Amino acid sequence: MTRAGEAAWLRRYDPAEFPPFAVTVDLAILTVRDGSLQVLLVRRDEHPFRGWWALPGGHLHHGVESADAAAQRELVEETGIDTRAAGLHVEQLATYSDPQRDPRIRAGLQVVSIGYVALAPSMPDPVAGSDAADASWWPVQALPGRLAFDHPRILADAIERVRAKLEYSTIATSFLTEPFSLAELREVYRAVWGRAPDPANFRRKVLATAGFVRPAEGVGVPTAAGGRPPELYRRGTADLIAPPLARPAAGPATADR
Repeated sequence: MTRAGEAAWLRRYDPAEFPPFAVTVDLAILTVRDGSLQVLLVRRDEHPFRGWWALPGGHLHHGVESADAAAQRELVEETGIDTRAAGLHVEQLATYSDPQRDPRIRAGLQVVSIGYVALAPSMPDPVAGSDAADASWWPVQALPGRLAFDHPRILADAIERVRAKLEYSTIATSFLTEPFSLAELREVYRAVWGRAPDPANFRRKVLATAGFVRPAEGVGVPTAAGGRPPELYRRGTADLIAPPLARPAAGPATADR
């Protein structure tokens, strides 16, 4: 089609031929706090689901911004956290398009959401803003009741994405502030998987994987028992772990020895 032909087609194009449609973004922001995997939630201050806890997010500004830009903007507006300034690892998770996921379908508007998962080290307490009445970190094992929309599914997908990626990638370092010890890195696996890998095998695996971590200058704080201070590390350049780490089988947790 020539440019002139396309211009003529656009002049005749009638968007009213299609039903109303909206695109939103929802962010599952995960961090490790107090030894547990936690997610950032906001309490909605507007309908629908007013008063419910939800993942931060909102509508994409049509014709103005991309989904990635909308995700960054909404997080700042609702929680005061800038994904770029905070050094978050952010990636698209999935698209959620079930017509019944948003009650506005009863008014004729279908809302499709692009889900994101983000990992962050040592995140500050959020500050609610925009259309959020409150914002808080919540342990994923102790959520405040049912979440709004289909956010339970989005959160579950995000958690499983991270659990799986810990097996074959070095993404666990995204939860840590540099420098860190191997014990702190192993605690990330414990928090995300629910069970920690064997300490000796874990140490061998991390140090034998080229580019997983790199030595940092100095050592950590001596142990409470007066033991040798731990060596400290920084993130390496590798993205993948081959062969992957084996996720511990589910079952009763046992104390480390």
